[in-house]
Amino acid sequence: MPHFNRDFFARPTLTVAQSLLGQKLVFNGKSGVITETEAYIGEDDPACHASAGRTKRTQTMYEQAGTAYVYLIYGMHHCLNFVTESVDFPAAVLIRGVKADGVPDEKLNGPAKVCRYFGITRVQNGADIVQSESFYVEQTGLSPAFKTTARIGISKGTDKLWRFVAV
Repeated sequence: MPHFNRDFFARPTLTVAQSLLGQKLVFNGKSGVITETEAYIGEDDPACHASAGRTKRTQTMYEQAGTAYVYLIYGMHHCLNFVTESVDFPAAVLIRGVKADGVPDEKLNGPAKVCRYFGITRVQNGADIVQSESFYVEQTGLSPAFKTTARIGISKGTDKLWRFVAV
């Protein structure tokens, strides 16, 4: 099936976060179905990296929808996000979990594990996943049921139920 166009990502972040569930993440020949996402929306979201405004690190979040925002945490773990909404409005969806054929679930049940499996690093930060032929989200036609919870691994903005997990 085709991969998503820019309009898919240029929608409200919560909608994109929910719509990514059940879709296939593809990177350099590896693929897996997205099973868990989290939304981060704007400078007013205290858990969003852009809460401190535009910086060298967060510049990618201000780019066009469908841009990969990859950052490093704890100096060793990469995390993959897809920029959403509009240029100059920092919002993104973190890919927290993926299910890949033949790979035990516990190998892909966290954002760092997802990046490690796929080989995604800061080199991919700023990649246009709409135009790329080797890094994109493929439509599957699936729309799985999901549960909504508070985001995890953060200390601020924990009241927002912006984590979505396919069930």
